[in-house]
Amino acid sequence: MKYPKISVITVAYNAADALRRTLESVVRADYPALETIVIDGASTDDTPAVLREFASAVAYSVSEPDDGIYDAMNKGLKAATGDYVWFVNAGDTIYDSEVVRFIFEDEQEWADVYYGETLIRSEEGKVMGLRKKRLPARMTWKSFFRGMVVCHQSILVRREIAPFYDTGYRYAADVEWVLLALKRARTIVNTRCVLTEFVEGGASDRHRKEALKERFRIMRKYFGLLPTVAAHGLFVLDAFRPRYRKLRRRK
Repeated sequence: MKYPKISVITVAYNAADALRRTLESVVRADYPALETIVIDGASTDDTPAVLREFASAVAYSVSEPDDGIYDAMNKGLKAATGDYVWFVNAGDTIYDSEVVRFIFEDEQEWADVYYGETLIRSEEGKVMGLRKKRLPARMTWKSFFRGMVVCHQSILVRREIAPFYDTGYRYAADVEWVLLALKRARTIVNTRCVLTEFVEGGASDRHRKEALKERFRIMRKYFGLLPTVAAHGLFVLDAFRPRYRKLRRRK
């Protein structure tokens, strides 16, 4: 059977060890049509050495200054030639060597979007479990009324419908990117698989306040002001519900 070509795009900056973990997971993937693309922001650590180490497995790489992570991701999109794009950034890893083959093994017609779960690890490598935010059984762009319901790392998008990132955002352009891809998609498939492992402590975690402000702007743009305010009220309730249950148990 013919498998679709998947462009795995990885952006990195001064993250040699993290990049090595990512590329090792891509190399282990048992899939016949992967295109590995690495966009490095002119790192000054051992990242260039890692790129040389994996040169035979990387279809395209560049090391040059950029205007932030989303500018780098746009460079990756421009370089991609696959049927699908998959952003697995430095430090993220493909969960299982056979998961991609499993997704497309029996597919007669390829969908526009495939999505799945994400396993979270601490920076020390401890498994924290799946994301707390529940993955929708059937996801559309309107699912984002409940926030970022799928991890950016765990969604494959047909390249012809993949938008470019809005570099006006510094920490939350990935939210709008996924939302727009879903708006453009005609067919969206829940793989019911864990697709990637994600290490806590990324830019949006370190700049949480700024990221939340940008996410509010994005939600307001697509859902309106009052629905966005209401949605954030639900986010607060969701955050306090586990604490309330613990207090109830103690009583």
